[in-house]
Amino acid sequence: MEDLISAAAKVLSVWLTVVITLIVLPSVFGVSLGISEVYMRILVKTLEWATIRIQKGVKQEQAKALKNSAFGGIIQRDETTMEKEIAGLHRVDFELSDVFYFSKKGIEAIVEDEVTQRFSSEELVSWNLLTRTNVNFQYISLRLTIVWVLGVLIRYCLLLPLRVTLAAIGIVSMIVGTTLVGQLPNSSAKDWLSELVHLTCSRILVRALSGTITYHNKENRPQKGGICVANHTSPIDVLILTNDGCYAMVGQAHGGLMGLIQRSTVKACPHVWFERSEMKDRHLVTKRLREHVAAKNKLPILIFPEGTCINNTSVMMFKKGSFEIGGTIYPVAIKYDPQFGDAFWNSSKYDIVSYLLRIMTSWAIVCNVWYMPPMVREEGEDAVQFANRVKSAIAHQGGLTELSWDGGLKRAKVKDTFKEQQQKNYSKMIVRNGSTGNLSMGAESN
Repeated sequence: MEDLISAAAKVLSVWLTVVITLIVLPSVFGVSLGISEVYMRILVKTLEWATIRIQKGVKQEQAKALKNSAFGGIIQRDETTMEKEIAGLHRVDFELSDVFYFSKKGIEAIVEDEVTQRFSSEELVSWNLLTRTNVNFQYISLRLTIVWVLGVLIRYCLLLPLRVTLAAIGIVSMIVGTTLVGQLPNSSAKDWLSELVHLTCSRILVRALSGTITYHNKENRPQKGGICVANHTSPIDVLILTNDGCYAMVGQAHGGLMGLIQRSTVKACPHVWFERSEMKDRHLVTKRLREHVAAKNKLPILIFPEGTCINNTSVMMFKKGSFEIGGTIYPVAIKYDPQFGDAFWNSSKYDIVSYLLRIMTSWAIVCNVWYMPPMVREEGEDAVQFANRVKSAIAHQGGLTELSWDGGLKRAKVKDTFKEQQQKNYSKMIVRNGSTGNLSMGAESN
């Protein structure tokens, strides 16, 4: 028994030495030994080979149907707005045949609406060797099956233990480092040490995800006293951004391990954590954020205005609260490559532990980050208009679909006020008269 314990201790010692020497220390100094680059090249070649094998194993008609399903869904829609489509139906007045158009739109929404599909993982054109069930990919060939089995062994027996080790080192370092820095008196030295701890630990945690991140237009990185807003796909969005710079976080206070991290980090950095009761008080939240922005020496605030995770294909409605604070907005677009791993967190289906297990057993997290030119609220522009303008810019830069729907529909029903607004829009299109009287009559008739 003693020999077994001694052998296990030696193996653990060697394992930690290798991990710290080859991964942790290079992360601390912000350098790479090229191991991840070699790994990514091998991975890309393997996935390209698997794609070719799959294409040979399925018929051309099936491959075409698969491509259409992955990109366009069940319902094929064009980009023409409903107003233009209605205008093309008739030239003068509403006709009874127009009912068929609205019936068609209603059936399309029932079969596949454009909202709820944003709360499930996007489909892939080709199998990425991570699952046997994606788009009904089953047995293709013996060689492909062998490669998949080898991939499972590599991901669960090598990558998972390695990533868990790195995550543990990163989290413990974050808690201990920020706690120690938090004991120092407020000064420029404390701020520098705090940023160093946050940046170093974020780099270690990104390595725990085999993260490969490309940052574009670094000259537009958020500056102190500003507000950074970004589209939201996953909790790891925070790590993706803090790997390249430090931010003051805004969010709800939690318990457990997350609460321990929050309480330790806030001692060293001016994060803004709210209790659940405070989060409901919008005026209190706005007041505290304005106070933070007013101090131009504080780190930029990082906010995800969607309020929930969207599946990396779209940008949904930005809540106006972030744009009522004032100050300069620094938009950031984040786009993940789903070929190497699904970064989207479907919180209604997976808890955080299950999600992290899926992330840490994927091949890698690969994404692009675009820093965009700063934006300010224009004269005569209200908070909603400003939020929509920023959202449009982020969607365009990231190649994402822009939607006006509230991401809160993931867990809630459509508000009556929104239904009434859509009824008014339909009435206006049918009556084809913008006068208040006709519009009211049309709304009442609905």
